[in-house]
Amino acid sequence: MAEQKNRFPLKRREFVKIAVSFLPAAFLLPATARAMALVRSPVRVNRLRPPGAVPEEIFAGKCIRCGRCVEVCPYRSIELLDIRAGVFAGTPIIRAEEIPCYLCMKCTQVCPTGTLQKISQEKTRMGLAVVNRHLCYTWQSMTICRTCFDVCPFKEKAITLDQLRPVIMEEYCVGCGICSHACPVTAADGMKAVTIEPIYSWE
Repeated sequence: MAEQKNRFPLKRREFVKIAVSFLPAAFLLPATARAMALVRSPVRVNRLRPPGAVPEEIFAGKCIRCGRCVEVCPYRSIELLDIRAGVFAGTPIIRAEEIPCYLCMKCTQVCPTGTLQKISQEKTRMGLAVVNRHLCYTWQSMTICRTCFDVCPFKEKAITLDQLRPVIMEEYCVGCGICSHACPVTAADGMKAVTIEPIYSWE
């Protein structure tokens, strides 16, 4: 029995050594890319943290993945990232163009760790709406469209009209994504004429 116990680890080490020696260099590069993806923040255009989120640098470490924000959201705007998100798996995200945040603020009331801090609607800064004037119908003078203006919860403050063309007011835009969700213009790459840039996530 003792002889068998000593022999098994040796065989395993030999197997690993041989397997590694035959790994092609082409395989190592994709592995490095995959490793980088495991620690890359999922926050990007139209991929936003819920209201009151702490800076992205500490979000993954502070969030305990309890899912309470998902459970309490009446609009199902919040979902939890799956294992493909690496260290961010289990943390909440909002896909603004699919289901935006309607600012009910319930998620901020149930977060047990303060990862989503209690904050008012007006003080929320999930991101900043950006109008692509090359895509926007009104800016291209193709037709008159007031969709983003009409759906904005802070119209005349967060968004105004300049000769019927939408203009975002940075100091008041909360980045909820309602305008992006409602925008009728979608480019070939899937982007809307109005998108949400998560510029406050790293502040």
